[in-house]
Amino acid sequence: MLQQKLPELVCPAGSLPALKAAVDNGADTVYFGYKNDTNARNFAGLNFDQKAMVEGIQYAHSRGKHVLMAINTFPQPGREADWHRAVDGAADLGVDAVILADVGLLDYASKRHPNLRLHLSVQGSATSYEAVNFAHREFGVRRAVLPRVLTLAQVELVIKNTPVEIEVFGFGSLCVMNEGRCWLSSYATGESPNTVGACSPAKYVKWDKAPGRMDTRLNGILIDRYKDDEPAGYPTLCKGRFDVNGETYYALEEPTSLNVLEILPEIVKIGVSAIKVEGRQRSPAYVTQVTRTLRAALDEFGRTGDQFKVKPAWQTELGKVSEGVQATLGGNTSKDTKQAANEQVGKGNLDLQIPEPDTGDEIQTLGESFNRMTRQLKQQRIELVESYRAADDQRRLFDSVLSSVTSGVIGL
Repeated sequence: MLQQKLPELVCPAGSLPALKAAVDNGADTVYFGYKNDTNARNFAGLNFDQKAMVEGIQYAHSRGKHVLMAINTFPQPGREADWHRAVDGAADLGVDAVILADVGLLDYASKRHPNLRLHLSVQGSATSYEAVNFAHREFGVRRAVLPRVLTLAQVELVIKNTPVEIEVFGFGSLCVMNEGRCWLSSYATGESPNTVGACSPAKYVKWDKAPGRMDTRLNGILIDRYKDDEPAGYPTLCKGRFDVNGETYYALEEPTSLNVLEILPEIVKIGVSAIKVEGRQRSPAYVTQVTRTLRAALDEFGRTGDQFKVKPAWQTELGKVSEGVQATLGGNTSKDTKQAANEQVGKGNLDLQIPEPDTGDEIQTLGESFNRMTRQLKQQRIELVESYRAADDQRRLFDSVLSSVTSGVIGL
């Protein structure tokens, strides 16, 4: 029997049925948000109004579970009062904590509601113990959710140097952007998750059906093209397939799910306080399956400790609800897992999965992966050289202007 306390299992609720599914299937804590842009999962048809929040909180609390309110976008100029009202509302509802990212909002909450427990959102991008301790010292933050780019060693370093509880993501979709700061969505639509609460907002999405295919567009930009028998995903720019030098593929990021089951023992042993599941935009069925599986894995580790082994059935169940066909440990590393080493190759956003070359087909796949990596590296080198040349041209122009000024050719 494990003596160390198991991490809290924190699960998503994009609707009241999803909240109940999480509670009923083993979540220790659920998190949800308002039906507005104070919430970084602000999608049509999702989230909670006042009535649903009251019912959800009562349902969870009556079963001994905790409820967190995500107010994790950044207040927009001239509308700070909207975010203040969201914090006030959360306090009045009696949630167990609010998840905040903006330092101004943290300051407001800590002063206006000194007894309200504050969690630092992953959108706050605290990647060091100095950042976490700043939030604790200035605003009384009790827990911080760390970005998914950190290695286990880096997470452990934070834990050893802060009194703040540390929460990490354990399952769900990934993004190449910096925790909601989506330059691609901003470029295409003028909006991003941290400003309006949605990546690739639905009002910009268009589905064009043509004979034999379905095109998906975001604000007129072609994101992907699907055959009739191919499942069509939601059109987000980072996960689109694009034509690059005559080759069509996921040029930015292949749809991939984070899955840390293989390193669950290490996560527990370094003292992580909570494991979070991503997916407030997903269905109650997704919440049920992921919560039930992770609950089973955590309880099994609590019983077996060092003898813990991942059951194939767990991975099968999680695979059914994963985004895409790949799974990754994210930035986490583990010398005992080949998959972790596999992911290290892809740290430069090259999205390369290196299979074991047991068959001819897999050897061919391996070669194709390296060929793609080589092409991408060559393109990066070309772009880098061009940027150096542009900088050199700017320097020469500056020198020329400076010389003209000093010689009196140009008057100031």
